[in-house]
Amino acid sequence: MFVVDTNLLLYAVNPDAADHTNAKALLEAWRREDVSWFLTWGIVYEFLRVSTHAGVFPEPLDLASARAWLAAVLATPGCGLLVETDLHAEVLEEVAGLHPRVSGNLVHDFHTAVLMREHGIAEIRTADTDFHQFEFLKVVNPLV
Repeated sequence: MFVVDTNLLLYAVNPDAADHTNAKALLEAWRREDVSWFLTWGIVYEFLRVSTHAGVFPEPLDLASARAWLAAVLATPGCGLLVETDLHAEVLEEVAGLHPRVSGNLVHDFHTAVLMREHGIAEIRTADTDFHQFEFLKVVNPLV
């Protein structure tokens, strides 16, 4: 089990990205494998924000296209969404105690890390090095 971070989804959907071919092939391989992998609602919304942003994407998607692309990903039998449970506040306090200096843009990754801990998922596949500070996670960059 693992979580797929936003950047890998963005590389897979953006033909102008340097890692497009590799990210697209990885995503297609994960969709064919008999393994459980996950996104979070935060990752979904971050994908929608960046993929439709003209200042970030050379040729941004419109919201309907971005949603349709994600719907196809989420329809994959092995793909699921991590959501907060009744234990979320407790896990948030635990992880915040381990990482009291988290702030600003890192809060998004912090939320992902808390959800992963809450659900007992240790591995995240990402090109984002910020996740390395969460020592309870195994950070795998599948593009290197």
